Amino acid sequence: MLRGIRGATTVEKDSEQEILLAAKELIQHMISANKLEADQVASIFISATRDLTTAFPAKAARDSEEWKYVPVMCVQELEVAGGLERCIRIMMHVNTNVSQKEVQHVYLRKAMSLRPDLLKEKN
Repeated sequence: MLRGIRGATTVEKDSEQEILLAAKELIQHMISANKLEADQVASIFISATRDLTTAFPAKAARDSEEWKYVPVMCVQELEVAGGLERCIRIMMHVNTNVSQKEVQHVYLRKAMSLRPDLLKEKN
């Protein structure tokens, strides 16, 4: 069954190194929390807020040989007044047998404020 796994994180400044490290950290947490292998991932959709311009966060998903065939797309996040700044969001589409309720969504750093309802369920 195809499921969507949400994740988000933030960076302190708009730098290539910080963006790639944060995106890689988020992807690794999503994989680990959901016990995923690359073959289970149908696609990864990544968005970044308008204030992140120095790197494509999607590049972090292509670091290893086994992940180079996973389709990855990166877009600019919709700008909303009062929205979280310097934020990277990920929607990972995966083939899994776990129920929707068992999916482990991952929110790191300041992005934990985006879905506190999901964080409470997991604690």
